[in-house]
Amino acid sequence: MRRIYLDNNASTPVLPEVLAAMQPYFSESFGNASSIHQNGQEARFAVENARENVARLLGCGVSEIVFTSGGTEADNLAMSGTLSPGDHVITTAIEHHAVLHACRHLVSLGCQLTEIPADGDGLVAPDDIRRALRPNTRLISVMFANNETGVLQPVAEIGKIARDAGVHFHTDAVQVAGKVPVDVSYINCDLLSISGHKMHAPQGVGALYVRKGTRLRAMMLGGAHERSRRAGTENVPGIVGLGKAAESARTGLTRGDDSTMRALRDRLEQGILHSVEDCRINGSPAVRTPNTSNIQFDSVDGESFVISLDLKGIAVSSGAACSSGATEPSHVLLAMGLTPAQARSSIRFSLGKQNTADDVDRTLATVIGTVARLRQMSPNFSSVAVRS
Repeated sequence: MRRIYLDNNASTPVLPEVLAAMQPYFSESFGNASSIHQNGQEARFAVENARENVARLLGCGVSEIVFTSGGTEADNLAMSGTLSPGDHVITTAIEHHAVLHACRHLVSLGCQLTEIPADGDGLVAPDDIRRALRPNTRLISVMFANNETGVLQPVAEIGKIARDAGVHFHTDAVQVAGKVPVDVSYINCDLLSISGHKMHAPQGVGALYVRKGTRLRAMMLGGAHERSRRAGTENVPGIVGLGKAAESARTGLTRGDDSTMRALRDRLEQGILHSVEDCRINGSPAVRTPNTSNIQFDSVDGESFVISLDLKGIAVSSGAACSSGATEPSHVLLAMGLTPAQARSSIRFSLGKQNTADDVDRTLATVIGTVARLRQMSPNFSSVAVRS
Protein backbone atom coordinates (compact mmCIF):
# COMPACT_ATOMS: atom_id res chain seq x y z
CA MET A 1 0.00 0.00 0.00
CA ARG A 2 1.41 3.38 -1.01
CA ARG A 3 1.29 5.78 1.89
CA ILE A 4 -0.21 9.25 1.55
CA TYR A 5 1.58 11.98 3.45
CA LEU A 6 -0.61 14.96 4.40
CA ASP A 7 1.45 16.37 7.25
CA ASN A 8 3.63 18.71 5.22
CA ASN A 9 3.36 21.53 7.76
CA ALA A 10 5.37 19.28 10.08
CA SER A 11 8.00 18.36 7.50
CA THR A 12 8.23 17.88 3.74
CA PRO A 13 10.03 15.30 1.60
CA VAL A 14 13.20 16.58 -0.05
CA LEU A 15 12.57 17.22 -3.74
CA PRO A 16 14.63 15.06 -6.15
CA GLU A 17 16.32 18.13 -7.66
CA VAL A 18 17.20 19.37 -4.17
CA LEU A 19 18.78 16.06 -3.21
CA ALA A 20 20.73 15.99 -6.49
CA ALA A 21 22.08 19.49 -5.84
CA MET A 22 23.17 18.52 -2.33
CA GLN A 23 24.91 15.22 -3.05
CA PRO A 24 28.29 16.53 -4.33
CA TYR A 25 28.80 18.49 -1.11
CA PHE A 26 28.81 15.34 1.00
CA SER A 27 31.80 13.78 -0.77
CA GLU A 28 33.29 15.56 -3.79
CA SER A 29 33.10 19.21 -2.68
CA PHE A 30 33.33 18.66 1.05
CA GLY A 31 35.53 21.63 2.02
CA ASN A 32 35.01 24.09 4.84
CA ALA A 33 33.51 27.24 3.32
CA SER A 34 35.91 29.36 5.43
CA SER A 35 39.06 27.74 4.01
CA ILE A 36 41.00 29.65 1.36
CA HIS A 37 42.12 26.65 -0.69
CA GLN A 38 40.21 25.35 -3.71
CA ASN A 39 38.13 22.86 -1.72
CA GLY A 40 37.03 25.60 0.63
CA GLN A 41 36.32 28.07 -2.12
CA GLU A 42 34.13 25.56 -3.96
CA ALA A 43 32.07 25.26 -0.79
CA ARG A 44 32.01 29.04 -0.35
CA PHE A 45 30.75 29.53 -3.90
CA ALA A 46 27.94 27.04 -3.25
CA VAL A 47 26.94 28.79 -0.02
CA GLU A 48 26.84 32.21 -1.66
CA ASN A 49 24.91 30.88 -4.64
CA ALA A 50 22.33 29.46 -2.22
CA ARG A 51 22.24 32.76 -0.35
CA GLU A 52 21.40 34.51 -3.61
CA ASN A 53 18.55 32.09 -4.32
CA VAL A 54 17.07 32.56 -0.84
CA ALA A 55 17.39 36.34 -1.18
CA ARG A 56 15.53 36.23 -4.50
CA LEU A 57 12.72 34.23 -2.91
CA LEU A 58 12.31 36.86 -0.18
CA GLY A 59 13.02 39.93 -2.30
CA CYS A 60 16.03 41.10 -0.29
CA GLY A 61 19.77 41.64 -0.60
CA VAL A 62 22.15 38.69 -0.36
CA SER A 63 23.99 40.25 2.59
CA GLU A 64 20.71 40.30 4.54
CA ILE A 65 20.45 36.49 4.73
CA VAL A 66 21.85 34.66 7.78
CA PHE A 67 21.85 30.86 7.55
CA THR A 68 20.77 29.00 10.69
CA SER A 69 20.00 25.44 11.78
CA GLY A 70 16.29 25.97 11.16
CA GLY A 71 13.25 28.06 11.95
CA THR A 72 13.53 27.71 15.72
CA GLU A 73 17.06 29.10 15.78
CA ALA A 74 16.08 31.87 13.38
CA ASP A 75 13.15 32.85 15.65
CA ASN A 76 15.32 32.72 18.76
CA LEU A 77 18.03 34.80 17.10
CA ALA A 78 15.47 37.42 16.12
CA MET A 79 14.22 37.62 19.73
CA SER A 80 17.49 37.38 21.65
CA GLY A 81 19.46 39.36 19.10
CA THR A 82 17.32 42.49 19.38
CA LEU A 83 15.99 42.52 22.96
CA SER A 84 17.68 43.53 26.23
CA PRO A 85 16.43 43.66 29.84
CA GLY A 86 13.85 46.42 30.16
CA ASP A 87 12.71 46.16 26.54
CA HIS A 88 9.06 45.44 25.70
CA VAL A 89 8.09 42.89 23.04
CA ILE A 90 4.64 42.38 21.49
CA THR A 91 3.66 39.00 20.10
CA THR A 92 0.46 36.95 19.76
CA ALA A 93 -1.15 34.10 21.63
CA ILE A 94 -1.11 31.92 18.50
CA GLU A 95 2.62 32.01 17.73
CA HIS A 96 4.74 28.91 17.33
CA HIS A 97 6.40 27.88 20.58
CA ALA A 98 9.76 28.87 19.08
CA VAL A 99 8.60 32.47 19.47
CA LEU A 100 6.36 32.16 22.54
CA HIS A 101 8.86 30.24 24.66
CA ALA A 102 11.73 32.49 23.56
CA CYS A 103 9.72 35.58 24.56
CA ARG A 104 8.73 34.09 27.91
CA HIS A 105 12.35 33.19 28.60
CA LEU A 106 13.34 36.77 27.89
CA VAL A 107 10.75 37.90 30.46
CA SER A 108 12.69 35.90 33.06
CA LEU A 109 15.75 37.96 32.06
CA GLY A 110 13.99 41.28 32.56
CA CYS A 111 12.06 41.94 29.36
CA GLN A 112 8.37 42.82 29.25
CA LEU A 113 5.84 40.92 27.12
CA THR A 114 2.37 41.55 25.71
CA GLU A 115 0.55 38.67 24.01
CA ILE A 116 -2.21 39.83 21.64
CA PRO A 117 -5.26 37.54 21.32
CA ALA A 118 -6.72 36.27 18.06
CA ASP A 119 -10.38 36.25 17.05
CA GLY A 120 -12.49 33.21 16.27
CA ASP A 121 -11.08 33.06 12.74
CA GLY A 122 -7.52 33.02 14.03
CA LEU A 123 -6.80 36.59 12.94
CA VAL A 124 -4.93 39.22 14.93
CA ALA A 125 -6.25 42.80 14.75
CA PRO A 126 -3.60 45.38 13.81
CA ASP A 127 -5.33 47.92 16.05
CA ASP A 128 -4.65 45.64 19.03
CA ILE A 129 -0.97 45.73 18.12
CA ARG A 130 -1.05 49.52 17.88
CA ARG A 131 -2.76 49.88 21.27
CA ALA A 132 -0.17 47.61 22.89
CA LEU A 133 2.77 49.86 21.95
CA ARG A 134 4.73 51.38 24.81
CA PRO A 135 7.62 53.86 24.90
CA ASN A 136 10.01 50.94 25.55
CA THR A 137 8.59 48.63 22.87
CA ARG A 138 11.55 47.29 20.94
CA LEU A 139 10.11 44.43 18.87
CA ILE A 140 6.83 43.19 17.41
CA SER A 141 6.75 39.53 16.35
CA VAL A 142 3.70 38.24 14.47
CA MET A 143 3.75 35.08 12.39
CA PHE A 144 3.00 35.35 8.67
CA ALA A 145 0.86 32.20 8.67
CA ASN A 146 -0.16 29.92 11.49
CA ASN A 147 1.29 26.42 11.40
CA GLU A 148 -1.93 24.75 12.61
CA THR A 149 -4.67 26.63 10.75
CA GLY A 150 -2.75 28.17 7.85
CA VAL A 151 -4.39 31.55 8.57
CA LEU A 152 -2.44 34.45 7.06
CA GLN A 153 -1.99 37.47 9.28
CA PRO A 154 -2.14 41.11 8.04
CA VAL A 155 1.63 41.38 8.32
CA ALA A 156 2.02 44.27 5.89
CA GLU A 157 -0.33 46.42 7.96
CA ILE A 158 1.39 45.38 11.18
CA GLY A 159 4.76 46.09 9.58
CA LYS A 160 3.64 49.63 8.78
CA ILE A 161 2.55 50.13 12.39
CA ALA A 162 5.98 49.01 13.53
CA ARG A 163 7.77 51.19 11.00
CA ASP A 164 5.75 54.28 11.96
CA ALA A 165 6.50 53.64 15.64
CA GLY A 166 10.22 53.06 15.06
CA VAL A 167 9.94 49.48 16.35
CA HIS A 168 11.56 46.38 14.85
CA PHE A 169 9.13 43.94 13.22
CA HIS A 170 9.81 40.19 12.99
CA THR A 171 7.62 37.67 11.22
CA ASP A 172 7.89 33.90 11.40
CA ALA A 173 7.38 32.96 7.73
CA VAL A 174 8.24 29.27 8.17
CA GLN A 175 4.82 28.14 6.92
CA VAL A 176 4.69 30.67 4.09
CA ALA A 177 8.00 30.44 2.22
CA GLY A 178 7.48 28.62 -1.05
CA LYS A 179 3.69 28.57 -0.71
CA VAL A 180 2.81 32.21 -1.33
CA PRO A 181 4.91 35.10 -2.65
CA VAL A 182 7.01 36.89 -0.03
CA ASP A 183 8.43 40.39 -0.37
CA VAL A 184 10.14 41.77 2.72
CA SER A 185 9.84 45.36 1.47
CA TYR A 186 6.08 45.06 1.06
CA ILE A 187 5.79 43.45 4.50
CA ASN A 188 7.88 46.21 6.08
CA CYS A 189 9.68 43.65 8.24
CA ASP A 190 13.15 43.93 9.71
CA LEU A 191 13.51 40.22 10.47
CA LEU A 192 11.92 37.15 8.86
CA SER A 193 12.44 33.45 9.60
CA ILE A 194 12.23 30.46 7.25
CA SER A 195 12.98 26.75 7.61
CA GLY A 196 14.24 24.36 4.95
CA HIS A 197 12.24 21.27 5.84
CA LYS A 198 8.92 23.11 5.51
CA MET A 199 9.66 23.85 1.83
CA HIS A 200 11.07 20.55 0.51
CA ALA A 201 14.68 21.16 1.60
CA PRO A 202 16.37 19.04 4.28
CA GLN A 203 15.85 19.26 8.02
CA GLY A 204 18.46 21.15 10.01
CA VAL A 205 18.82 24.29 7.90
CA GLY A 206 16.99 27.61 7.83
CA ALA A 207 17.58 31.32 7.45
CA LEU A 208 16.88 34.65 9.08
CA TYR A 209 16.43 37.74 6.97
CA VAL A 210 17.97 40.75 8.74
CA ARG A 211 17.24 44.11 7.14
CA LYS A 212 20.39 46.11 6.43
CA GLY A 213 21.08 48.43 9.35
CA THR A 214 19.26 46.25 11.91
CA ARG A 215 21.55 45.68 14.88
CA LEU A 216 21.58 42.00 15.79
CA ARG A 217 23.46 40.55 18.74
CA ALA A 218 24.91 37.10 17.97
CA MET A 219 23.45 34.25 19.99
CA MET A 220 26.21 31.77 19.11
CA LEU A 221 29.78 32.89 19.67
CA GLY A 222 32.91 31.70 17.93
CA GLY A 223 34.18 32.56 14.47
CA ALA A 224 33.08 35.42 12.26
CA HIS A 225 30.75 33.27 10.14
CA GLU A 226 27.66 34.85 8.57
CA ARG A 227 29.18 38.32 9.00
CA SER A 228 29.62 37.68 12.73
CA ARG A 229 25.90 37.14 13.19
CA ARG A 230 25.94 33.34 13.58
CA ALA A 231 29.16 31.53 14.50
CA GLY A 232 29.78 27.96 13.36
CA THR A 233 30.97 26.15 10.25
CA GLU A 234 28.27 26.37 7.59
CA ASN A 235 26.19 23.29 6.85
CA VAL A 236 27.11 23.39 3.16
CA PRO A 237 24.93 20.48 1.90
CA GLY A 238 21.93 21.76 3.85
CA ILE A 239 22.42 25.33 2.69
CA VAL A 240 22.77 24.16 -0.92
CA GLY A 241 19.51 22.24 -0.47
CA LEU A 242 17.74 25.28 0.93
CA GLY A 243 19.01 27.40 -1.97
CA LYS A 244 17.81 24.89 -4.54
CA ALA A 245 14.42 24.57 -2.83
CA ALA A 246 14.12 28.38 -2.87
CA GLU A 247 14.90 28.40 -6.59
CA SER A 248 12.30 25.67 -7.23
CA ALA A 249 9.75 27.54 -5.12
CA ARG A 250 10.20 30.74 -7.15
CA THR A 251 9.72 28.79 -10.37
CA GLY A 252 6.65 27.05 -8.97
CA LEU A 253 5.01 30.27 -7.82
CA THR A 254 5.60 31.79 -11.25
CA ARG A 255 3.80 28.92 -12.98
CA GLY A 256 0.91 28.91 -10.49
CA ASP A 257 1.73 25.95 -8.25
CA ASP A 258 0.02 27.72 -5.36
CA SER A 259 -3.27 27.75 -7.28
CA THR A 260 -2.92 24.07 -8.13
CA MET A 261 -2.32 23.22 -4.48
CA ARG A 262 -5.24 25.36 -3.35
CA ALA A 263 -7.52 23.50 -5.76
CA LEU A 264 -6.45 20.17 -4.25
CA ARG A 265 -6.92 21.48 -0.72
CA ASP A 266 -10.37 22.82 -1.57
CA ARG A 267 -11.31 19.51 -3.21
CA LEU A 268 -10.52 17.67 0.00
CA GLU A 269 -12.11 20.27 2.23
CA GLN A 270 -15.34 20.59 0.26
CA GLY A 271 -15.62 16.83 -0.04
CA ILE A 272 -15.40 16.44 3.72
CA LEU A 273 -17.79 19.28 4.49
CA HIS A 274 -20.32 17.92 1.96
CA SER A 275 -20.11 14.30 3.13
CA VAL A 276 -19.61 14.52 6.89
CA GLU A 277 -22.05 16.25 9.23
CA ASP A 278 -21.05 18.25 12.28
CA CYS A 279 -17.65 19.34 11.10
CA ARG A 280 -16.25 22.80 10.40
CA ILE A 281 -13.09 24.58 9.33
CA ASN A 282 -10.98 26.16 12.03
CA GLY A 283 -9.70 29.52 10.84
CA SER A 284 -10.70 32.09 8.27
CA PRO A 285 -11.58 30.33 5.00
CA ALA A 286 -10.62 33.42 3.00
CA VAL A 287 -7.04 34.02 4.09
CA ARG A 288 -5.08 30.81 4.49
CA THR A 289 -2.02 29.24 2.95
CA PRO A 290 -3.11 27.18 -0.07
CA ASN A 291 -2.10 23.83 1.43
CA THR A 292 -3.61 23.83 4.92
CA SER A 293 -6.98 22.75 6.26
CA ASN A 294 -7.74 22.35 9.96
CA ILE A 295 -11.12 20.67 10.44
CA GLN A 296 -13.05 20.06 13.63
CA PHE A 297 -15.02 16.79 13.76
CA ASP A 298 -17.56 16.77 16.58
CA SER A 299 -17.43 13.75 18.91
CA VAL A 300 -14.26 12.38 17.33
CA ASP A 301 -11.09 12.01 19.36
CA GLY A 302 -8.28 13.55 17.33
CA GLU A 303 -5.59 11.17 18.51
CA SER A 304 -7.73 8.14 17.66
CA PHE A 305 -8.47 9.69 14.26
CA VAL A 306 -4.77 10.21 13.51
CA ILE A 307 -3.94 6.64 14.51
CA SER A 308 -6.83 5.20 12.49
CA LEU A 309 -5.79 7.05 9.35
CA ASP A 310 -2.16 6.10 9.90
CA LEU A 311 -3.12 2.43 10.00
CA LYS A 312 -4.79 2.98 6.62
CA GLY A 313 -1.63 4.55 5.20
CA ILE A 314 -2.51 8.24 5.57
CA ALA A 315 -0.44 10.63 7.68
CA VAL A 316 -2.20 13.67 9.16
CA SER A 317 -1.81 15.62 12.40
CA SER A 318 -3.88 16.66 15.38
CA GLY A 319 -1.63 19.66 16.07
CA ALA A 320 1.87 21.01 15.73
CA ALA A 321 4.58 18.36 15.37
CA CYS A 322 6.59 20.07 18.14
CA SER A 323 3.68 19.33 20.49
CA SER A 324 3.31 15.64 19.61
CA GLY A 325 2.80 13.60 22.74
CA ALA A 326 1.51 16.60 24.67
CA THR A 327 -1.67 16.00 26.66
CA GLU A 328 -2.80 19.61 26.45
CA PRO A 329 -5.05 20.72 23.56
CA SER A 330 -3.67 23.11 20.94
CA HIS A 331 -2.89 26.54 22.41
CA VAL A 332 -3.68 28.02 19.00
CA LEU A 333 -7.20 26.61 18.85
CA LEU A 334 -7.86 27.49 22.49
CA ALA A 335 -6.76 31.07 21.76
CA MET A 336 -9.34 31.14 18.96
CA GLY A 337 -12.09 30.31 21.43
CA LEU A 338 -12.50 26.57 20.93
CA THR A 339 -13.19 24.44 23.98
CA PRO A 340 -10.60 21.81 24.95
CA ALA A 341 -12.91 19.10 23.58
CA GLN A 342 -13.29 20.93 20.26
CA ALA A 343 -9.54 21.46 20.01
CA ARG A 344 -8.88 17.77 20.66
CA SER A 345 -11.35 16.81 17.92
CA SER A 346 -9.56 18.90 15.27
CA ILE A 347 -7.35 17.47 12.52
CA ARG A 348 -4.82 19.26 10.33
CA PHE A 349 -4.45 18.21 6.70
CA SER A 350 -1.45 19.87 5.02
CA LEU A 351 -0.50 19.15 1.41
CA GLY A 352 2.89 19.24 -0.29
CA LYS A 353 4.23 19.39 -3.82
CA GLN A 354 4.20 15.59 -4.02
CA ASN A 355 0.45 15.19 -3.42
CA THR A 356 -1.98 14.39 -6.22
CA ALA A 357 -5.71 14.37 -6.90
CA ASP A 358 -5.68 10.59 -6.32
CA ASP A 359 -4.21 11.22 -2.86
CA VAL A 360 -7.04 13.61 -2.09
CA ASP A 361 -9.77 11.28 -3.33
CA ARG A 362 -8.43 8.29 -1.41
CA THR A 363 -8.08 10.41 1.72
CA LEU A 364 -11.62 11.71 1.38
CA ALA A 365 -13.07 8.22 1.11
CA THR A 366 -11.03 7.04 4.09
CA VAL A 367 -11.95 10.03 6.24
CA ILE A 368 -15.67 9.54 5.64
CA GLY A 369 -15.56 5.92 6.74
CA THR A 370 -13.25 6.57 9.66
CA VAL A 371 -15.40 9.37 11.09
CA ALA A 372 -18.50 7.18 10.89
CA ARG A 373 -16.75 4.32 12.70
CA LEU A 374 -15.27 6.50 15.42
CA ARG A 375 -18.58 8.21 16.05
CA GLN A 376 -20.36 4.88 16.38
CA MET A 377 -17.90 4.14 19.18
CA SER A 378 -18.49 7.50 20.86
CA PRO A 379 -21.26 7.73 23.51
CA ASN A 380 -21.46 11.50 22.93
CA PHE A 381 -22.60 11.48 19.32
CA SER A 382 -26.18 10.85 18.21
CA SER A 383 -26.37 12.72 14.87
CA VAL A 384 -26.03 11.19 11.45
CA ALA A 385 -22.31 11.03 10.63
CA VAL A 386 -22.45 10.80 6.86
CA ARG A 387 -24.76 12.55 4.43
CA SER A 388 -26.44 10.51 1.73
